[in-house]
Parts: sequence; structure tokens; C-alpha cells
Amino acid sequence: MTPLLAVDAAILFGQGIVLIKRKNPPYQGCFALPGGFVEVGETVENAVKREAREETGLKIELLGLVGVYSDPGRDSRGHVVSIAYLAVGRGDLASGSDARSAEVFPLDRLPVLAFDHDEIIRDAMRLSASLQNNQIKVE
Repeated sequence: MTPLLAVDAAILFGQGIVLIKRKNPPYQGCFALPGGFVEVGETVENAVKREAREETGLKIELLGLVGVYSDPGRDSRGHVVSIAYLAVGRGDLASGSDARSAEVFPLDRLPVLAFDHDEIIRDAMRLSASLQNNQIKVE
């Protein structure tokens, strides 16, 4: 069976990072990065913007590619490969679609996260620091 393709967004907003509380299994009730599956005919960039908007109400500006996460065991539903992006959120935060809630957490007080999202956030913060060190403004 071919792996499924997903996207995740590490969204910087206010004084922290946006997390959603999952409405559906797996990890129902746990916090996770906004994200979801790429639809047929959709670019991964458009998919991550769509998923972020659906789950958080925010429009996002992509700052860079965090990485590709392909461990076959990262999702209990099967082999799911995720492409993760670092982004800045704009607008009013509000939960929607697959999210029970959408909240901003300080990076030093993150809850237990679903999937491998702790690893994605660590990698995203390294990218953010690199962008800031290269004089690229990250709000």
C-alpha cells in the first residue's frame, strides 16, 4: 500500500505556537500541530494553508520547510508521510473542522503532543532561529 501524504504547520502566533486539540482519533483530545491530508490535485503548500485555515481560522505565511517525517510508525492509521512547514499566523484564532480548540502555547510550556509533533516543533524552532540569525524577520 502506498503511504498517505499529509502536511503539518508550526505556526508562530502571538507569544508562542498554535496547537489544536484533536476532535477525532487517533490521539482524540490530545494537542497537535494543525495539519491534515493533501487532497488529489493540491500542492502541499496549498494543503498546509488550507488545513491551517480550517483548523485555526488563521491565514498563514510560509517561512520555510521544516522537514519531511516518514517513519512508518508515526501514525497508527498506517504509513503517513508528513511535510512540515514553519509559518506565521495572521487573523483571529478560532477552532474549526477537526479541532476541538485552537490555542497558543509558550514554547517552554508545551503540553504532551500527538504523533511526532514534539520533534517537528524542535526542528521548526531550529529553522526559526536560523532565519532570525540570517536577518529574516520572524514575527
